Amino acid sequence: MKELNFKGENLTERSRKNLFILDAIRRRGPISKTDISSLIGLNVVTVSNYVDDFLRQKIVFEKEFDISKGGRRPLLLDLNASSGYTMGIGVNLLNTIGVVTDLSGRVVHKIKKDKTSRHVKEVVDSIIGIAGELMELAKNERSRIRGIGIGIGGVVDSRREKVRWPERVGDSYHYVDVTVPLKDILEREFHYPVMIENDATVACFGEQWLALESDVKDLIYMFSGVGCGLMLNNEIYRGSSGCAGEIAIHSDRRQTPYFLERWEADCGIREEYLKLSKWKKNAPGQKQAAGEPGEITLGTIFESAKKNESPAIDIVRKAGERLGIRTAYLVNLLNPQMVIIGGGIEQAGIALIEEIREAVGEWCFQEAANAVKIVPSRLGEDAVALGAASLIIRNAFAEVGE
Repeated sequence: MKELNFKGENLTERSRKNLFILDAIRRRGPISKTDISSLIGLNVVTVSNYVDDFLRQKIVFEKEFDISKGGRRPLLLDLNASSGYTMGIGVNLLNTIGVVTDLSGRVVHKIKKDKTSRHVKEVVDSIIGIAGELMELAKNERSRIRGIGIGIGGVVDSRREKVRWPERVGDSYHYVDVTVPLKDILEREFHYPVMIENDATVACFGEQWLALESDVKDLIYMFSGVGCGLMLNNEIYRGSSGCAGEIAIHSDRRQTPYFLERWEADCGIREEYLKLSKWKKNAPGQKQAAGEPGEITLGTIFESAKKNESPAIDIVRKAGERLGIRTAYLVNLLNPQMVIIGGGIEQAGIALIEEIREAVGEWCFQEAANAVKIVPSRLGEDAVALGAASLIIRNAFAEVGE
């Protein structure tokens, strides 16, 4: 089994050209060699040589003739998406999702399960279970699966291949080592190479790879306020040891500024809602907003906010303001083209996004605020799973012919 060690920072010249050409075909196909040359800035002879290899390996195919601009009509090239498949599994705020995609990123199988626990053992068991179910669904594609990508929370240390998972102890969080060797278990069980990455990192990559134009090169993905994924100059930014993007200060001290302290993944929305609902219930002449505490889920609060109902809408707006200040700090620091709000928190609705935009406009330098677009995730709940699968696709593209 070949080790998946592609990290995006130290590619060979051949791997980079593979990626440039195959990504152009994936995004713009059917496309001619001449148009590929113009798009990526490689001469047409080089493009032609690489394409000949891709044709031999059947990762691309020739399509109908384009309209001639004089002389011989050029053949068009397109990605042979069914020549390979990938599996991606990711955990977000509300659920765990697994997908099998072809090389274009099109989902051919999907499993979605509600997230019932925050403890690492239950999350890992859920990932392993979904992988097994996907394998059953993907019987026809199994021989062409290139690998399994996993997007998981916590600090992913790429040098030691270890994940430190945030567990809540009392009123605070502590990072603990994941003792279950998830990568080894999955590789032994399913006999495919496995790549494990931070959830925000793969969600950020997935948005850039599948949902955005290629000219969006500087991008931040805010993952429910607890972390972020970074794409800088069109490269995934992981930092020196692979744990970049942890935007909270890891400290038990209470004097940590609120916009840098460790938050709940939902920015404290459910806890605040329960407090206000209890107060209203106990106030003279007032009733609890909706149901008993055990019945109140984040989803029901979000739905209430979308209907502009109090206290949900007020809590969501306040959370958006807090998240906006945290976002503003990063926008000033990195000056990105785009900030994507995702990880599940974007399901709170447009009120949350509006508050984030307003806070960024207030707290950022004008030049940085004017340059950045702040949008909800386009991949939605599938962002982590699709991003993890897309990393495997990118790895497969880079390694063609090597």
